[in-house]
Amino acid sequence: MPMKKILFSVLIVVFSVTLNAQEKVALKMNLEKNRVYRLRSASTQTVTQTVNGVPQTTESEVTYSMSLKMLDSKPEFMVAEVRFDTIVTVTNTMGKVTTISSLTGGDITSSESDAVLSCIMNRLSKNALYVRFDYSGKPVEIVNARILPELVLKDTSGITLKGPVAQAVKNQIAEAVSEANLRTMIEQYTHFLPGREVAPGEQWIISQQTVSGGMMLDISTTYRFDRLNGGMAEITAESSIRASDNAVPIQSSGATVTYNDLKGMSRAAMTVDAATGMRVEETGKTHIAGNLGISAPGFSMQMPMDINGETKITGL
Repeated sequence: MPMKKILFSVLIVVFSVTLNAQEKVALKMNLEKNRVYRLRSASTQTVTQTVNGVPQTTESEVTYSMSLKMLDSKPEFMVAEVRFDTIVTVTNTMGKVTTISSLTGGDITSSESDAVLSCIMNRLSKNALYVRFDYSGKPVEIVNARILPELVLKDTSGITLKGPVAQAVKNQIAEAVSEANLRTMIEQYTHFLPGREVAPGEQWIISQQTVSGGMMLDISTTYRFDRLNGGMAEITAESSIRASDNAVPIQSSGATVTYNDLKGMSRAAMTVDAATGMRVEETGKTHIAGNLGISAPGFSMQMPMDINGETKITGL
C-alpha cells in the first residue's frame, strides 16, 4: 500500500477517535462545594373517579422548591444538605378547596386538617436533610432520617381531629416524614443521570419505587441523550408506571382499596447543565388509568380512575 494511502487511513482513524471522544459527555452530579443550587417544580393533576356512572373530579396544584448544597465528596459518593424551602398543595375536590402550605405556621391543634398538615409542612421546610448521593443523583441514604420525625412530629399528641379524618391525617403525616417519601421527593429533582460518559443517541434506564397517595408504584424510565447544545445536554425520557407487585392495599374508613390494575405512561423533555448535572428545565406529562377495587363487609365494587398530570421543573 502506498505510504500516502497508509498515512491518510491513519489520519481518518485518529480523526474518528477524536470526534467520538468529543461527542461523549460525562453526565453525573458534579456540584461545587458549598454552593447552593435551587430547583422548583410545579405540577397540576386531574383525577377523575367514576362512582355509579357519575364522574367525580379532583384537581390539584403542587409546588415544591428545593435547595441543595454539597458538603463533601468521595470517589463513590457525595454528601449534601437538602432543604425543601416551599411545599404548597392546593386541592379542589368537587368545588371544595383546601390549601396545605409550608409558608404558613399552621396549627397542630386546629380542627381543620389543612391547618394541621400546614404545620407539619412548615416544620419540615425548616429542617435540613443530610443526604448521601451516588453520582447518578440517587439519594442512597438520608443520614438524619431517624432524627427528623422527632423534630417534625413533636406535639402531635395535641391533634384534636376526631374520627376517620383524624386517622387519615395521621397516616398522611407519617407518610410525609418517612424516609421513603423523602427520598421520592428528592429523586424527582436529582435521580435521572447515568453517572458516566454517554454519547448522543445512548440510552439508560432508571427504576424507582414510589408511594403516591398511599399507592405503591413502580416506575421504569428510559432516558435518551439527544445532543449537547452549548454546554447543555438535551435529554428525553419515557416512563412506564404500574402498581408494584408487593403493593399494599389502602385502608380507608373501614374499606379496603386495591389498585393493582393501574397502569400509565409519562413523557418528558429536559435540559441539563452538563458541567454540574443539574436540571435547567424539564416539562413532562403523565397519564395513569385503571380500576380501583373497593371492598368492605357485605360490599364490593370496581371504581374506574383516570389521572392526567403535567409537571415543570426549573433551575432557579
